Order: sequence, then C-alpha cells, then structure tokens
Amino acid sequence: MSKQKTQETGQNVLQYIADVPSTQKQADSLRLIQWMEEITGHPAKMWGPSIIGFGKYHYKYASGHEGYAPLLGFSPRKAAISLYVFTGLEDHKPLLEGLGKYTMGKACIYVKKLSDIDEQVLKNLMNQTIQYLENRYGKC
Repeated sequence: MSKQKTQETGQNVLQYIADVPSTQKQADSLRLIQWMEEITGHPAKMWGPSIIGFGKYHYKYASGHEGYAPLLGFSPRKAAISLYVFTGLEDHKPLLEGLGKYTMGKACIYVKKLSDIDEQVLKNLMNQTIQYLENRYGKC
C-alpha cells in the first residue's frame, strides 16, 4: 500500500501565512483559522506543504486505502482559497445554498475572498461536515 501523501507537518502555520503574497489572502486566512479553531476545538496545523488543517479523523475505504485527514481545512492558493469543508455528497448540496460566490471541485470549494461568501452559511456547512465525518468514522 502506498504511503499517504498529505500528512501533518511541524511547519509553522503563521509563518506560512506570512509568506502568502496576497495581503487579502493573509487576512482571510487568519479569519478562517479563528472560525475553524472555534468550530473544531482544534488548533491549526500544517498538512503537507500548503494545507492548514484542524483536527483529524481516520478513514478507511473499501479498497483498503486508509489514512488520516483533517476534519476541516483550507489552503490560500494563488488563484483562490481552497476550502476543505464539504463532503461532496449529493445529499449535502443544499447546504451550499446562499453561500455566495464560489466554484467547486469534487469536494473542494474555491473562493477568491471571504467577503464573497456568507459567513453563517459557511459555518453551518463546516458544522454539518464534521457531524457527517463523526457519524461515518467515529468521534474525532
């Protein structure tokens, strides 16, 4: 079995954010840290070279692949902030209603800046994602 690519690192989260070229993304990152720490009850930690994650859960797929992933996370990338706060399930798509201006990957939400989205809708989405992960994989 291959080794999990994205793992917790000892990299300093605040230093990583300070190195982000956009001051807007720096400010948004600090707000996201505050929100995600409040919602998860876990401190921000680096996962791999560019993902800021909060808490973790153990997953195991039917294929046998298993590992750990953050409960919630984000990455302030050049083009947009990647938000890892959504399960990607069809049943959860209504949770995106009213979120605001965003685009989607498979289970990743991309926003240019936090002012483009509704804070309460995002926080509800985060809470529902954690509830789903804990129901599926056990208390984290």
